[in-house]
Amino acid sequence: MLDNLKESPEQVSGWFGRARRFLTDVRAELVRVTCPTRREVWATTIVVIIISLLFGIYLYVVDLLLSAVVAWIFERVGR
Repeated sequence: MLDNLKESPEQVSGWFGRARRFLTDVRAELVRVTCPTRREVWATTIVVIIISLLFGIYLYVVDLLLSAVVAWIFERVGR
């Protein structure tokens, strides 16, 4: 049971060792990063614009409907 509590050789001790390990891992990940092509950027930009417009129209219609319902309720209560 005490063997489980001991640090394994893979674990790095001290904040300096952990920071060095972190920076090494960051560098290894950055090597794998690829930038999108111009075509991919344009395609995703168009998708974002279209989806934003669709959600905007949807929320506008929902707002109109809810405003009409609230106005109708206040008319009924005001009588």
